[in-house]
Amino acid sequence: MQKTYTLHVAGLERKLPIVQVQPHLAIASFVMLGDTALIEAVAEALYQAPLFPRQGIDMLICPEAKAIPLTHALALRLGLDYAVIRKEEKSYMRNALVESVRSITTRHEQVLVLDGSDRERLRNKRVCIVDDVVSTGGSLASAERLLEKVPCTIAGRAAALLEEGGCTGEGLVYLEKLPVFSV
Repeated sequence: MQKTYTLHVAGLERKLPIVQVQPHLAIASFVMLGDTALIEAVAEALYQAPLFPRQGIDMLICPEAKAIPLTHALALRLGLDYAVIRKEEKSYMRNALVESVRSITTRHEQVLVLDGSDRERLRNKRVCIVDDVVSTGGSLASAERLLEKVPCTIAGRAAALLEEGGCTGEGLVYLEKLPVFSV
């Protein structure tokens, strides 16, 4: 099996390490954290994408942690605020909403948590969910179930990459596809 995958996205090239995440499955590990040039290029490319909902949203929302800098960069371009869905409940949270999720890159079931103060900020708003990579679509579906409890309207979904992990990408604005590898 090859050790790296060369990704071309938003006019940039990155060599991604291939890592085994399940007994018979490996992925090209895409981590934007700390790569300012990549974050800015991807944010601009998503912002300019014809199907990105520039006019039809009031707020952005993302899961922690790898999507936070991308969401921040998009929020600056849009002149909007954003909220972060956490992966554990913190002691300072009040009236938090919780939803279970299992991701392709995690070994155990996790939770998605939206603090009550963010819940109020999102109430009756049109929101766009932003993520770094969508694979099976499980995390995205869990975020949508969480947001249904707010309530708010999901007016868009965007990600840097669509991993070939089972999600069709329908209704998702993304820049490139990322392969998965059999082990």
